[in-house]
Amino acid sequence: MAGAAAAAVASGISARPVAPRRPSGPRGSRSVVRAAISVEKGEKAYTVHKSEEIFNAAKELMPGGVNSPVRAFKSVGGQPIVFDSVKGSRMWDVDGNEYIDYVGSWGPAIIGHADDKVNAALIETLKKGTSFGAPCALENVLAEMVISAVPSIEMVRFVNSGTEACMGALRLVRAFTGREKIVKFEGCYHGHADSFLVKAGSGVATLGLPDSPGVPKGATYETLTAPYNDVEAVKKLFEDNKEEIAAIFLEPVVGNAGFIPPQPGFLNALRDLTKQDGTLLVFDEVMTGFRLAYGGAQEYFGITPDVTTLGKIIGGGLPVGAYGGRRDIMEMVAPAGPMYQAGTLSGNPLAMTAGIHTLKRLMEPGTYDYLDKITGDLVRGILDAGAKTGHEMCGGHIRGMFGFFFTGGPVHNFADAKKSDTDKFGRFYRGMLEEGVYLAPSQFEAGFTSLAHSSQDIEKTVEAAEKVLRRI
Repeated sequence: MAGAAAAAVASGISARPVAPRRPSGPRGSRSVVRAAISVEKGEKAYTVHKSEEIFNAAKELMPGGVNSPVRAFKSVGGQPIVFDSVKGSRMWDVDGNEYIDYVGSWGPAIIGHADDKVNAALIETLKKGTSFGAPCALENVLAEMVISAVPSIEMVRFVNSGTEACMGALRLVRAFTGREKIVKFEGCYHGHADSFLVKAGSGVATLGLPDSPGVPKGATYETLTAPYNDVEAVKKLFEDNKEEIAAIFLEPVVGNAGFIPPQPGFLNALRDLTKQDGTLLVFDEVMTGFRLAYGGAQEYFGITPDVTTLGKIIGGGLPVGAYGGRRDIMEMVAPAGPMYQAGTLSGNPLAMTAGIHTLKRLMEPGTYDYLDKITGDLVRGILDAGAKTGHEMCGGHIRGMFGFFFTGGPVHNFADAKKSDTDKFGRFYRGMLEEGVYLAPSQFEAGFTSLAHSSQDIEKTVEAAEKVLRRI
């Protein structure tokens, strides 16, 4: 696995032009934003009037018009897109525009949207009912698949989201160790539980929010933070809090501050520090699980944590989450042990079915080689286009996960990521929409490819990127 880890770091390429070109025209002006509403695109005008109408109505019904903040396009400007349908690598909005999708429902759609085999299995399961609120045999099947795939997991508990998985894991590590303090990394996001909303990534970073109002000081008092990839900062926290830290939580590859891979030796150092102090190591693999390898980032890098959180892919696009780990730790969870956690829809047959059939597809030979090839071609193509057109950019990928920044880099942590030109990213983002490419609407989110993406999809995307980069 050491070779794989080295390859991951090597994938962080940068494009450094000799003379970056200054963008012309007003930055973030009303005319630029309105350009996303109606733009002539060849013989057909790109319009999102129906999206605008629906979204304006939504703002009267839901906070900000959305049910998850990053969807509101606050950091990129322009009109949020309201979607109607998805299939394979494509999405269609309510105005009839077609997009090549690199969000993949924020990660779950690794085999492509609305896969025929998964849909067929869901239809058969649906005939039996949507939720039992009681055990079903499908839970055993998916649990066995997860346990056989993920090195750290000997027992697993299914929940309904990545946030819920991390909440359960947090309570578990405190119960098992009898300690309360945790370490997390700046820019990493582990859901919206109170203890994690300290220097968080994802929508918190996208919107530039401070630590969230409504979180009591007591909830975050025991949360210690360090810059990602900074071993010395973590060592200092352990020296100052010897035998008081329950666990280190981290995304083994950061996806919620943009795509940031670990530096060589970083994960190994965390494993050593935790073992020496009797602290647990928790990998939040909600994004990386079954995406970097069938066994997740821990298989890819050859580092086995004590506890792992999962989500997204293991539900095949339906709401799901899970946390698991060593048997002696997991036997703390009720009803086997005293640490309480429960969920009405946990392990429901629809999510289990979608997860089972998604993982079956990922087990096929060549899956991760294909993801690595197309994602590498995509990132190299975009960075080459940046160099040709006079923009400082850097980025990289591992298998089906990628990202790029509008800065020369390198980007090793959230502070580095924040050097990116977010205004330029916003203009690039809106331009790519007009060209039929849907990226994550934030500089601080990773992108995702799928088995449904073709080489033609990649070529079209790279061509669109060069066109937009020349224009901005």
